[in-house]
Amino acid sequence: MKILFYDTKSYDRESFEAVADRFPSVEIDYLEADISVKTARLAMGYDAVCVFVASEVTADVIGILKKMGVRLILLRCAGFNNVDLERCAECGITVMRVPGYSPEAVAEHAMALALAVNRRIHKAYIKVRENNFSLMGLTGTNFHGKVAGIIGTGKIGSAMCRICRGFGMEVIANDAYHNPELDFVRYVSLDELISKSDLISLHCPLTEETYHLVNSDTISRMKNKVILVNTSRGALIKTEDLIAGIRERKFAGVGLDVYEEENENVFENREDDILKTSITARLLSFPNVIVTSHQGFLTAEALSAISETTLENAVSFENGEPLACNTVRAEAAV
Repeated sequence: MKILFYDTKSYDRESFEAVADRFPSVEIDYLEADISVKTARLAMGYDAVCVFVASEVTADVIGILKKMGVRLILLRCAGFNNVDLERCAECGITVMRVPGYSPEAVAEHAMALALAVNRRIHKAYIKVRENNFSLMGLTGTNFHGKVAGIIGTGKIGSAMCRICRGFGMEVIANDAYHNPELDFVRYVSLDELISKSDLISLHCPLTEETYHLVNSDTISRMKNKVILVNTSRGALIKTEDLIAGIRERKFAGVGLDVYEEENENVFENREDDILKTSITARLLSFPNVIVTSHQGFLTAEALSAISETTLENAVSFENGEPLACNTVRAEAAV
């Protein structure tokens, strides 16, 4: 099994090479460039390509991969809305993902964002570095005794529920599937969750139903001074409406590890660039907003699990027994 690995970062290569000895039948070549119509042609002679969450695997890209003889697309992530699954089905290309690498990694980052914006850690850090020890503008609230609303209780959302419970919060959730292991969680309608939660954390997939789930209407029904966290997918939130809500002082804090404009920025060093649009700059201009660069997954444990599962997917496919739980079908597409 020969795999061409796109958009390689140092931590990717280190984590995959650390487990490579366990998969002697797999050969990987690494590219720094991400996949595109131009770079897809480099996959000639490879059985599979490996891409990440920000890679745009369009119909045109898939058509080229088909011509190059690629039979498998390995997603080293859980999400798959960046892949044209219908085109993959037409071309006979299998798509496999890593549905659960380290739910705690993302959930802990979500809580870190919530705590940071609540207690103004980002502002305090900058002030103290300038020898300003004033407490003005740093007042937060206790999470203990407050209501945490978790939208989506899959593996990551469930981990977030447990973290919130550990903080002494009342936990309510919204999901079509009620996880029986979360016996301390009260499942409610989306309307009730939005109106009663002091902290709202998004952990649902991006689908036609959840696209712009957070918009001017849902924001208007949230509590004043609510804290909103998104570590799932940027398009769950309509950014323009979010910015309007921030300006109207609806939010005590907003923590974003994902956002709609992230594709050209995420995982890249853009410090010397002039950004094409102002959305990112506008978000960063608000004192109660923290934006991180899609780093929720970035722990040693998660990287190891991603590497192992991705290579297990490759081997199972080559053996003619692709793991059904990790294989993405066209009907799952957004």
